[in-house]
Amino acid sequence: MAFAIWVGVDGEVPMRERVTRRKIDEELYERQVGICKAFANPTRLRLLDLVARRDYLAGDLHKQLSISKANLSQHLAVLKAAGVIVTRRDGKRIHCHLAFPEVKKACTLIRKVLRVQIRNGSQLSI
Repeated sequence: MAFAIWVGVDGEVPMRERVTRRKIDEELYERQVGICKAFANPTRLRLLDLVARRDYLAGDLHKQLSISKANLSQHLAVLKAAGVIVTRRDGKRIHCHLAFPEVKKACTLIRKVLRVQIRNGSQLSI
């Protein structure tokens, strides 16, 4: 998301612009929380990993993940609400794919951070 900031003659950012920037930052933080909550489940992460490789039919996903159709439906609902998965109905079949490619990049980046932690002997204390 791009936005311009007007700077006054004295080099200060006007109050109106600071408030706008703060509102945008707050919205971004809230959305980040929503995505992080959606990612905070091993089954959903496995689902994202599969769908990041190619589009999947929901029936194939539930078999690949070894979960019930009802459970898959719940996980898909969470990921759809977070805006990271999109589904499309074709008759009785439901096609699932990533909403945008940056989701795959985000998951890859998180995995890289975790690999560095493991390599450095860091322990997660949850």
